[in-house]
This record gives sequence, structure tokens and C-alpha cells, in this order.
Amino acid sequence: MKTKLTTLLSFLVLGLSLSAQDSLSVRRGWTFGVLPSVAYDADLGFQYGALTNVYYFGDGAVYPDYYHSFYAEAAYTTKHYGLFRLSYDSKYLIPNHRLSVDLTYLPDQMCDFYGFNGYESRYVPEYADQASDMYLTRAYYKFQRDMFRFSADLQGTLSRPWYWNAGIGLLFYNVGSVDVARLNRYTSNDEKKLPEGVATLYDRYVMLGYINPAEANGGYHPYLHAGLTLDTRDRQQNPRRGIHADAFLTYYAGLGDMADYNNLKFNAAWRHYLPIVANRLTFAYRLGTQLNLAGDCPFYLNTYLNQLYMQRVIYEGLGGANSIRGIMRNRILARGVAFANAEFRVQVAHFRIGKENFYIGLNPFMDACLVVQPYERVVQDPIVFELADPHPASLDAFFDQSRRFAPHLSAGCGLKVAMNDNFVLSVDWATALDKQDNAKFSNLYIKMGYMF
Repeated sequence: MKTKLTTLLSFLVLGLSLSAQDSLSVRRGWTFGVLPSVAYDADLGFQYGALTNVYYFGDGAVYPDYYHSFYAEAAYTTKHYGLFRLSYDSKYLIPNHRLSVDLTYLPDQMCDFYGFNGYESRYVPEYADQASDMYLTRAYYKFQRDMFRFSADLQGTLSRPWYWNAGIGLLFYNVGSVDVARLNRYTSNDEKKLPEGVATLYDRYVMLGYINPAEANGGYHPYLHAGLTLDTRDRQQNPRRGIHADAFLTYYAGLGDMADYNNLKFNAAWRHYLPIVANRLTFAYRLGTQLNLAGDCPFYLNTYLNQLYMQRVIYEGLGGANSIRGIMRNRILARGVAFANAEFRVQVAHFRIGKENFYIGLNPFMDACLVVQPYERVVQDPIVFELADPHPASLDAFFDQSRRFAPHLSAGCGLKVAMNDNFVLSVDWATALDKQDNAKFSNLYIKMGYMF
């Protein structure tokens, strides 16, 4: 593990060095470079691939801003998660407006699925241990989820610091049971192969009708969204003070077999950055919610956290590196959720290498989330459940409705290495405060930037 992390950090530092720009010179024309796309995620594994970011600065009149930005990335992880993305961003193609376009494909052969309503669906770590029982498999809490996303978002100014946002997009999901035969082709070691013909939790939810046949295989969902943004931050990257808040509505339509799954969602997020010691210590917190206001939403769309415009590639699920660190990805799946993150951002040491400014920082944090709109269909006939499950056990072994609204909590600390406040290498360690959210005590995430 140490060797792998050392190699990973070396690649990231090399990428930062190659991207560094002379802060005393004005850049003009085009700049680009190809860098390794490497990261580590406790849920997704080690990521490997390549990325490039192409900027056009024109005559340099708006530097360090740019006229056009093109981004491309192709990567895969050791836990069978793919990432393929093209994006474009500009505040100058349409005068006085910011246009962001995103095209992304995210195949996931082992996507996490722990049931509905968080704690109400009990997590049994032994069920993911293939060696513990002939009926069990490492894929028990998994299903296949491939997602294609297109979005085009436009932002304009009402009266600073207020902005309006509108956008269109399309989400296509292809979901189903884990393709065990396909995964087994990746290894020649018979002991590491997954057993075939074993029902996963996803399979049992489909069998029992908690996942309806119409939504069990995915579908096409075009959408429209619109909302307002308040932005008083002193800077977009790594802000020291200010508020960044937004509230918006998203209408999803369903095509073909999903025609009955039209729904309206409400999202709101409040991000606040409070300086405690200038340029040394900032307290930052985020409060957010996603609610289903009308219509019916397929279960897989409830794992997606809506955004007004794309700033990163992954916006999935409550749990994991991008939402609730230390808690398993997609652990909290419900019709409506609320979440919070709070952290101190401490800059421990400042130094220079050549013409570049660096700092090393620490950020102790605590994350939380809870179900506010539960699925009501998780009330099953115990006889039917026993027929669907080969393990003789009482109904209470699988569901605990008394904990439906209990908060999910995690805590941890991050190490940051920042260059010129724009490139931030982040190494976060986190743990869930309840083993129902993650049986592993230590969860590591290595990525770029702060979470919010």
C-alpha cells in the first residue's frame, strides 16, 4: 500500500509541476498538456488514465481568466468503474453569460446498492464475504449501473452577487444484475472468481417488487432545470470568506417504458466560508437537500445529486468521497435527503519552490446526512422475503424501521498540498461513526481540490 501511494503522489506532484504557470507573465494563445489521471477512492479503488485541459487566453487581456476551456479525461479504476468525459466552459462565447457543456459516460460494473432508507435496510458485512457461505458473494451489495450524461447550462447576472441559471440535459441509465460472467473473465484465479447464480440484494428487491419492473433496467430521462445563485465568495477556488448558495428546480421526463416516471425535484445548498485567522484558518460548512416534489422517480435517479452546472464528473449518491466521507457510497438512498459537511481548513506551513507558492494544510471534518422522504414500499411480507432469501432469518435481521430517520455521521481529517491556491492535492481519511454505515474503520480518498 505504501509503495502504491508513493507512486501515486509522485505522479500527482509531477502533474502539478507540469501545469504550473509563471505568475509574473501573461499567458496568450493556446496552452495544453496531457497529464496522468490518477486517484484513490475507498469505494472505487485506484484510478488510472489520462486527462488534458486546453485553455485559450487570446491576447491575454482577461488573464488569469480564459476565453475558452476544453477538458477531456479517460480513466478506469481497479473496482471496475469507468470515467470518460468531455467538457467546455466559457464566459465569453455568449457575452455576459457563462456556458458550460458536459458529455460524460460512467460505466460501473459493481455499483453499490444497500437498499432503501439508510439504516432501515440493515447492512450485514458477512453478506459481502464470498468465503463465509456458499450462498454469498462479494457482489451481494452490488448491481450494474452504466450512466450517460449530457448537459448544457447557462448562467447570467441579475444584480451582483445574484445570478440566474438555466439548463437542459439528458441522463440515460442502463441498470441490471451484476454481469458475473464478464467480471470472471478478468481473472484466471478460480478462487477469486464470483459464484454464478447467486441472488444479490438488487435481485431480491426486483423479485419482491420494491424495484418495479419498469425501472429495473434503466431508461432515458431528458430534463430541464432553473434556479438562482448567491455568490459572495472572495474567490472561486479555495475561498477564504463569503457565501455560495443556490436553489433550483429540476423536471425529469421519462421516455418509452419510463413514460410514467415524470418527476419534479427541488435542490438547495448553502456553503459558508468564515475566516477565523486571516490566510491561516477558515471554518467552512455546507448544508444541502434534495426533495421529490411531485411525480414518481426511478430508484437509480434518486442516487444522482442534481447540480446547476457541472464542476466535477461525479455527483452520485450520499456516501463516499464527494458527499459523506467514510460512509459507503450510495448507503443512503431515499426519495428525499438532507446532508451537512463542516470542516476547519488550517494552513499549517507556507513555502515557495521557484516562483510557485505552496502551502500544506489540515482539515478536520464531520459529515452528516439523513432521510427526510423515505420509500414507503419497504414493508414486505416476511413469508415472501424468506422465499426470496436462502438464509433463514427473521424479518428484523434485514429491516429496522425504527431507525428510518436516524442521522448518519462520519468524521475524519484531510491533508492538503496546494500550489498557487489553484491546484490542491487532497488526501482525506474518514470513518463512519456507526458500523451499519461502513464496517471498515479506515477509508482513504486521494483526489484533487476541496469537496466544496
